[in-house]
Amino acid sequence: MDTKEEFDVNQTLAEVVKSKDIRLWEGFSVLLVNAAQEFSFDYNQVMKFLPNKQEQRYFKDLLQLSFALYQHYRLTFIWVDRLKKQLTAGDNAFVQKLKNCISRGELIHIGQKSFLPDRLFKMFNNYFKKDAEKAKRLNQKYEELSLEYSLSQLFSPKQKELFKKKLHGELLNKTEREYYSRTVKKKVSALANADLHRLAQKLMVS
Repeated sequence: MDTKEEFDVNQTLAEVVKSKDIRLWEGFSVLLVNAAQEFSFDYNQVMKFLPNKQEQRYFKDLLQLSFALYQHYRLTFIWVDRLKKQLTAGDNAFVQKLKNCISRGELIHIGQKSFLPDRLFKMFNNYFKKDAEKAKRLNQKYEELSLEYSLSQLFSPKQKELFKKKLHGELLNKTEREYYSRTVKKKVSALANADLHRLAQKLMVS
């Protein structure tokens, strides 16, 4: 069974609201943006999981706190803009009040809970740090695959193996050294030719 199908992010957000756990509430903005990026967040679905009027109020307050935090970081999301159109004048005033509290480092009040913006910053910064590291790893993997593809276009599997051995400083046996000198080295010399490299780039853009 697909575990991804079993996991309902909207129900999870609702459970976070119901918990009234300050630590979970501090991470609500991160959970929300992550859910929205996965195209899983549905405002109406979360509300269905919160039949209690007070819990619905907490959800809306946490949502507006998230909007204020995103504004502080100058982050814009289409889904946020869409939801903000549903806010009343009072809601917008509350978002602005929360934004001011965040900017000044003042105590934030949601329901009966109070917490400082520093905790929000820490949670949010950790999320984006991990996100940036993930992007870096994906970029490195792409570069590795791109290099592997390019090598496959130039060398046979055996030639590619010897090329990598030589590159990593591994010792070659007598047969490998002879084969490397006879075939691979010539291709490597051609690759190292600056004029040939320049002409190849010129052909790629022409």
